[in-house]
Amino acid sequence: MPSIQPMLNQDKVSTLEAFADTIVPGAKRNDEDRAVAGVVPGPGAVAAGALELLRTAATGLSDSLDDFADALNAHARLHAAGEPAEPDPAVPPFVALSYAERTRLVTVLTAPGHPERDLWVSLALFSNMAFDTGAHLHTADAIAAGHPGLAALGFAPPSHDGQWRFAEFSYGRPLARLHPDTTPSGSLA
Repeated sequence: MPSIQPMLNQDKVSTLEAFADTIVPGAKRNDEDRAVAGVVPGPGAVAAGALELLRTAATGLSDSLDDFADALNAHARLHAAGEPAEPDPAVPPFVALSYAERTRLVTVLTAPGHPERDLWVSLALFSNMAFDTGAHLHTADAIAAGHPGLAALGFAPPSHDGQWRFAEFSYGRPLARLHPDTTPSGSLA
């Protein structure tokens, strides 16, 4: 089990969820959901576990998530200052942005030449990774639980013994003879 970092407060959770939803959008979880914009049907990065992945120490970002959320909200405040509508003070500034405005801001933050680009691209990559691979979960467990990204991609489940074999996609014959010094594990002796 991956190491999970300390909990974030709800404002920071919703800010990071809104960022992940901007990268891989999904359907709202309920009518009151503000973090997930709901611009597409079906699950997105948030439902696929983006925040859980970001919280794992293996990402190298988990200790900085508070700072990411604070910085994202600071950028959102500056971005919203040029907009005619006053942002909703009931939610964090990034969450208060419309999906279109979130997208515009993330485009600026991830653009070549932006001084913080590498940080925001990293956060975006992990949001994608949560959806595309369920990287924070064992693949067989994720498939068994119906992981939305793996299901959307049509990722095949393992065989009954937990191994992946793709007989229907193979050539149906060995492509080369095994080297005589090949061990049972497949390594050369």
